[in-house]
Amino acid sequence: MKALLQRVTGASVSVEGEVIGTIGRGLVVLVGVAGGDGDKDIHYLARKIVNLRIFADKEEKFNLSALDIGAELLLVSQFTLLADTRKGRRPSFTEAAPPPRAEALFQQFVDEVKASGLKIATGRFQQYMQLEIHNDGPATVMLDSRDKL
Repeated sequence: MKALLQRVTGASVSVEGEVIGTIGRGLVVLVGVAGGDGDKDIHYLARKIVNLRIFADKEEKFNLSALDIGAELLLVSQFTLLADTRKGRRPSFTEAAPPPRAEALFQQFVDEVKASGLKIATGRFQQYMQLEIHNDGPATVMLDSRDKL
């Protein structure tokens, strides 16, 4: 499972011109679910995301987490994070979980992040979405559950 975190001052997600989720200061988290992902991957990433010290303190050092500042999170499923571009010019998405499994795992991930108590908004699974993102910094971090120690 991969997650691309973007620190934002605000963000929203729309489907067919309708805003379906909006956040203030916090993180936009794009999530890609791989075929072999499961409970351990979800738990690792959910815990890592809410505790990652990606927000600046008074000395402008990354010392504060989403939990520390009461950040808001916009979680969006994005299978393209699993693109394999090693061969040819067209990305392959064979590592991505099949849609029914990916949707179930993504929802489980959303539920686990919600348990942190932070405000959560989401996109719509398998829908064409437009994101409006106001990057803060910008500060962008890639997490991969396969990197856990």
